[in-house]
This record gives sequence, C-alpha cells and structure tokens, in this order.
Amino acid sequence: MGHIVQFTGLSGSGKTTLSNALLEWGRQSGLRIKLIDGDVYRQTLCKDLGFSKADRLENISRLGNYASGLLTDYDFICIAAINPYEEGRLQLKLKYDASLIWLKCDLETLIQRDPKGLYKKAMLPNGHPEKIYNLTGLNDTFETPQLADLILDTSILNPDQCLQLTVGFLNSREIP
Repeated sequence: MGHIVQFTGLSGSGKTTLSNALLEWGRQSGLRIKLIDGDVYRQTLCKDLGFSKADRLENISRLGNYASGLLTDYDFICIAAINPYEEGRLQLKLKYDASLIWLKCDLETLIQRDPKGLYKKAMLPNGHPEKIYNLTGLNDTFETPQLADLILDTSILNPDQCLQLTVGFLNSREIP
C-alpha cells in the first residue's frame, strides 16, 4: 500500500524539481513513484477550474482523490501543487494520511528564479494586458503551513540536499 506525499510551496520553490529527483531516486531504488504535478493536471483533470478559493480547494480535492486511487499501484504518490490554503493541505492529511512537505522559499529568491516569468507578469502595472492578478504569494493568498512534516528552505538548500532530506524523512517514517 502506497503513501501520498504532498509538496506545497510557491511557484518556483522547487516542487517539481524535487518530485522529479524523487522519481529518479525511486527508479534507482526499485520503488514505484507517481508524480501528480499540479501544473500538468490543471490542463486535464482540473481544466474547468479557475483560481478562486473554492476552485483551488476543489483542485486539491481532485488531485487527492486521483492519488488515493493509485495507492495500490505505487509506493509513493507525490502531489506537487501550490495548495495555498491550510484547509486543503489538512484535507489531504486527514483524509489520506498524506505527509506534507513545505518547500519554503523567500520571495526575493523566487522573483530571481522566476522560471515561468510569472512574478514578472504579476508585478506589471494594473491594466497591463499581461498582468497576472492572482499569483499565489505575491498578490493572492498563501497561508503558511502549520502542520508540515518537513520544511525545506530552498533558498538555502540545493536540490540534492532537499532530495536527501526528503528520502531521510520518508525512510524514518518507514514508508512504504
């Protein structure tokens, strides 16, 4: 029986990077790991949803339901999604006994990284045709995770360090 691990954090904090590293570690370790990337599933399973609080909570609920259906096929199912509300993170924790890993990163570092150009667009003046008005953590809500099982400060830790700490955490939990 597998275990759901939710990675939460702002855009650019390293959720997908860590998940992909964990996938590779799993391949090398003979573990079956599934990545549910919030960006990818916004294009399919959740394409009808916007970015209101209700839609964001529905998004994470759908990802959790999908992940729970995979528990018998995988050792770990990683949900990499911003998941900005404590309510959504708690729902996964309580309903599926999911572990919560917070990829914490300061805004200055995120703005410097900005791999998708989202922060640049969110900082454009109001009325600009490319302005993003609902970028989580900058001009939309991101509630600080209160019940994270592991906090990785990606403004300090490199991807290899994050992977090693995550693997250590998962091994210490004796999962699977």
